[in-house]
Amino acid sequence: MSSAGSALARRPADSAPCKGRSPLAHLLHALNQPLTGLQCSLELAVAGPRRPEQYAHTLNEALELTARMRILVEALRELADLAQSDLELANSAESEPVLLDELVRAIADDLRPVAETKGVLLSLESETPLPIRADRRSAEAWLFRCLESALSLAQDRSALRIVAAREREKTCLIIAWQQGPEPEYSPFSRPELGLLIAQAAAEQAGAEWTTLRQDRSHTCTIGLPLDSPGRVAKCDDSEASR
Repeated sequence: MSSAGSALARRPADSAPCKGRSPLAHLLHALNQPLTGLQCSLELAVAGPRRPEQYAHTLNEALELTARMRILVEALRELADLAQSDLELANSAESEPVLLDELVRAIADDLRPVAETKGVLLSLESETPLPIRADRRSAEAWLFRCLESALSLAQDRSALRIVAAREREKTCLIIAWQQGPEPEYSPFSRPELGLLIAQAAAEQAGAEWTTLRQDRSHTCTIGLPLDSPGRVAKCDDSEASR
């Protein structure tokens, strides 16, 4: 793109979320950029007579900006669906004891073939057991989305490190990776959007999520309340007796 509106919509600094923003705020901020770029581009197109190739260029810009907005709107729709499903879950189901270490290990094993294809060393260090109270299916969904997105963002032939441990009355899940080259014109790529959706789901489940970015080094730290190991054992015994 060459127009002023397109340049405004593509500032690389906007790809880094600002500290303290919610996933919804990140997405609304990101949506404003291509929307402003589209408006500027179209305003320039109707400002005066232009050559046919200039009109064609403006239409191509408009199509690209619209495609980016559509991706962001899909992510906003996911957030809305997530809020609705969370409300339905709160009204219809109770949390259960879940071993976070087992859940993370199973997801990491599922993702190893993808990691090997990228040449990414996927390492997992975990204390055991790490019991939490959660809806198992919801926890599994956002954890998978989180780890899959981090793996997609990781630089080829680098490392993705996962550490799960106790920290006082909480479990602390740390996911760290060296990010690969960012798309040329993105405020958010699809894996980055996946990470935002995972963050929203985790926070709705009661997790504390923090992100640290330094150059290309990215670290997500997710804190979840510990549950009583005895209740997990009791639940396992109950399942085995059925």
